[in-house]
Amino acid sequence: MSGPAGNATPTSATPTARPRRRPLDASLIVGIALVAVIVIGAVLVASVGRNFFSPGNIRDILTGMSVLGFVAIGQTLVILCASLDLSVPYVVSLSSLIAADLMAGDPANIPLAVLAVLAVAALIGLANGLIVTELRVNGFIATLGTGLIIKGYLDSSYKGTSGDVPWEFQLIGATGLGPVPVSTLIMLAVALGGAFFLARTRTGNHMFAVGGNEQVARLSGIRTARPLIVAHVLCSVTAALAGLLLASRLGVGSPTVGTQGGYDLLSIAAVVLGGTLLLGGRGSVWGTIGGVAIFAVVDNVMSVMQVNPFLKDVVRGTVIVAAVAVYTSRSLDRRRPRFGGGSGATTAASPQRGDREEVQA
Repeated sequence: MSGPAGNATPTSATPTARPRRRPLDASLIVGIALVAVIVIGAVLVASVGRNFFSPGNIRDILTGMSVLGFVAIGQTLVILCASLDLSVPYVVSLSSLIAADLMAGDPANIPLAVLAVLAVAALIGLANGLIVTELRVNGFIATLGTGLIIKGYLDSSYKGTSGDVPWEFQLIGATGLGPVPVSTLIMLAVALGGAFFLARTRTGNHMFAVGGNEQVARLSGIRTARPLIVAHVLCSVTAALAGLLLASRLGVGSPTVGTQGGYDLLSIAAVVLGGTLLLGGRGSVWGTIGGVAIFAVVDNVMSVMQVNPFLKDVVRGTVIVAAVAVYTSRSLDRRRPRFGGGSGATTAASPQRGDREEVQA
């Protein structure tokens, strides 16, 4: 239409696009949740006459993060590939026993023991990866079977604690720089390496692709087996690091230290709490560390307030359900139309395509 002067008047033919509000990143949500948990925890701890930010309490929280943090970092890599690893608690127990037995109280045996533990763990992870990729067994079942094999070996070969960890190695679990334990610093260094691996290496990028859509990744020329195998190997290696840390704290190896800690389900919960999709393809190591920190703060607050230990699982479950509800309810990024000024049919089709991408995610 034209106005009196012949100039085109504004019409609804070319509507002005409304700026879309960008949804919060999952890691940012985890950070906000962690700050909220710390504030609430500080108030609750103060209500019983304790100081949440005292060096001793901070040290307890960071110490509680270390072991679960190691396991959860490796679990993040596996879940990004749309798999799972339920063998980690048994790898933790086996690693503590191998380390303690080989060290036998002699500091000279520490390097050999550490290398042996990491090698055995890598072989277990390699077996998991090959079963998943070559035999096409679901990761849940494959790693559960591997874990039961290790459990059978532990139950038949050990009746209790074994070995002797030298005092020099025990310092790893007992010393710190100020309120920060050395074990936490090592865990954060491993997390930094994991984040760099995912962001800067080809295999790390392929993990996201395989977890997002394995068929599309294969058609794009990606060898989908390699990222899965590497993820399972690294997951077992980080579980072995957790076993070494527990051996340094206990001074001996234990066949039940991994299962008693429940590191299989807790690591998965920490990964999901950190914003990594359980179906794979989206997540981050730092989000997982945030999830681990939330668990550590919640556990510390309940311990200080002398809450019934059975209620800890109730609180953990509530936190996990609430976190997943937030992630699934928040709006996700949708791709912009490839060509501007599309017709009504194109505009109507775009949300449908975005909805399908959300379902796949």
